[in-house]
Amino acid sequence: MELCSLTGLKGKVSVPGDKSISHRCIMFGSIADGITEVRNFLQGADCLATIRCFRTLGIDIEEKNSAVIVHGRGLHGLSAPNDILDVGNSGTTTRLLSGILAGQSFESKLSGDESLNSRPMKRIIDPLTQMGANISSILRNGCAPLYITPGRLHGIHYDSPVASAQVKSCLLLAGLYAEGETSVAEPSLSRNHTELMLREFGADIRTTHALDSTKATASIRPCRELYGQKITVPGDISSAAYFIAAGLIVPDSEILIENVGINPTRAGILKVCEDMGGDITLLNVRTEGGEKLADILVKTSRLHGITIEGDIIPTLIDEIPVIAVMAAVAEGTTVIKDAAELKVKETDRIETVTDNLKAMGCNVTPTSDGMIISGGSLKGASIHTLLDHRIAMAFSIAALVADGKTKILDSKCVDVSYPTFYDTFEHLL
Repeated sequence: MELCSLTGLKGKVSVPGDKSISHRCIMFGSIADGITEVRNFLQGADCLATIRCFRTLGIDIEEKNSAVIVHGRGLHGLSAPNDILDVGNSGTTTRLLSGILAGQSFESKLSGDESLNSRPMKRIIDPLTQMGANISSILRNGCAPLYITPGRLHGIHYDSPVASAQVKSCLLLAGLYAEGETSVAEPSLSRNHTELMLREFGADIRTTHALDSTKATASIRPCRELYGQKITVPGDISSAAYFIAAGLIVPDSEILIENVGINPTRAGILKVCEDMGGDITLLNVRTEGGEKLADILVKTSRLHGITIEGDIIPTLIDEIPVIAVMAAVAEGTTVIKDAAELKVKETDRIETVTDNLKAMGCNVTPTSDGMIISGGSLKGASIHTLLDHRIAMAFSIAALVADGKTKILDSKCVDVSYPTFYDTFEHLL
């Protein structure tokens, strides 16, 4: 994909359904009783991997009248798979599904592509083992492929060393099958879609915040059954982030992004943009199915550098590549700290972001937990995505303000989360 600089992006866009919520709709609907009807489901490769896995586990999932229909079979209705569960490139599928499989009466194996099978799974293996699960890394390297056999689960209290929605969700789902209460404490609150949605499905779940710190705890007790739901998935703020950035940095632009989820555990990018001087207005704010939504109006702005650190990091971890792009054309210096989690995404995103920004002429320094970016102008370059969808999309935005042509290598990787990403620009030209 080759891109050049543009001016005057104007119009309305809608982004695909939220990736995190789409995954959970399929998972929770599969272990619920009755039918779960999902509208605005994200048809990305990762979410389709979740559908594929649950079909292999005996769940009837169909597409009908623009909705995905999940015929749930209850907490104990999954069937033993007759093949390895192929999770593709999806860390969410791997970690959350492991929590569900830990409580089943059959054995299973999960494996993905080369990138997925290099990502750390010890962070779920250890606490699941503490709960009595029989889960192991087949290659004994702390990564997938994973092998899970039946175990008798019991509730634990787990102090997670990182704020990770995937770790938290894995243990809460295992807690549905455990004896007693399971609770997960985090140093700061990670995205809470699991807690909100499980409550809607009828789970016995509660959340608390420490009065004297940012520490957050989610607790769950086993229940007899979950109940199928009708869900409209809000637009994914991680996908909206690219058009927010484009609207802010491309000259003479005004973009309205409609029906975007603005869950506070996900919406850190909005605060960062405002702190950088961005002209952002939230319109038609409302709550549906426990999730906050809004239309987001963005206009070209004169951005300036800031420091991004601490508790806001878990609320924008997936948006840091495009935030780095905004910082690269802002006035002054932007410092990103406390983001070591970037190293264990689809790529080491500290490395891939800084390498590609340097290729575009940016003065950027990687650090152990982030990067230091001096704003200025960018030039066209060949961008090495390393098959990371967020790198491809972030640097496609950079290309819109770079001098000369930019070539995005392996741009097809955007299919993981946003198959129509490049088509959406046609609505703004």
